Amino acid sequence: MSKLQFKNKWILVTGASSGLGEEMARQLAHHYRANLILLARRKDKLDQLKAELENEAKVNVKVIVADLSNLHDVDRAIDEVLKDGQLYGAILNAGVTYFGKHADLGWDQFQTMLQTNVVSVVRITNKLVEHFESTSNEGGILIVSSMAGLFPVPYQSAYSGTKAFILSFASALSHEIKNPQFSLSVYAPGGIVTEMTAGENFHDLQGWLMPVKQAAKEGIYAFQNRKSTYVPGLLNRVGGYFLNLLPRKFVMGRMSKVYGKALIQAQSKSK
Repeated sequence: MSKLQFKNKWILVTGASSGLGEEMARQLAHHYRANLILLARRKDKLDQLKAELENEAKVNVKVIVADLSNLHDVDRAIDEVLKDGQLYGAILNAGVTYFGKHADLGWDQFQTMLQTNVVSVVRITNKLVEHFESTSNEGGILIVSSMAGLFPVPYQSAYSGTKAFILSFASALSHEIKNPQFSLSVYAPGGIVTEMTAGENFHDLQGWLMPVKQAAKEGIYAFQNRKSTYVPGLLNRVGGYFLNLLPRKFVMGRMSKVYGKALIQAQSKSK
């Protein structure tokens, strides 16, 4: 299967108002000359990015404002994305996290995480796969999971669960696709320096986080080259290999100490 070619093609990026989604949109526009459909909740941020990319990268940009924790918004957004039949690819990046004791995670907050990280991703993927299967058009989807889906993180237990679900879902679904010109890829980065990790709870974990520009570059590489599952960063890949050789209980115990210590320090600083 040949590489995806983004020039003058329409690419959907969810969660495009900040962080990894915003940076991937910038790189797709500036380095690949892709036209973009930017989707997120914050219209002001999307409009600002649209103006920047149209003026500086000279590409076409559409904005869709939607809350992906709301199923009505998800369906409305999908209809708008597919209405002209020009979609070439999608990066499903939108997500929310929580770092803290699971007992302190409110049910409404968990529901929002579940709807955003799992339900919206499955809903959008279903519709896009159906579109590309029925039309036999060339294209692809990149679903952003996380290394937390491969190695569950204590004090991010619900988040880890959502990322593990979409990793398994997309990996299995990719083998059901019949269109030889269409690919479904999963991107599983570790922690990234973004708005999601800018809070006090993540302060003592900053040294573990990948710069967002590097994470975006490697994500687009995985997308364009139709990688099945891709973990960015040599250290992450080597570390992941060796972690698989160790007893899971031991690995989880060590991670629990690191993240638990970071959480305690963050809480003491906030008092």
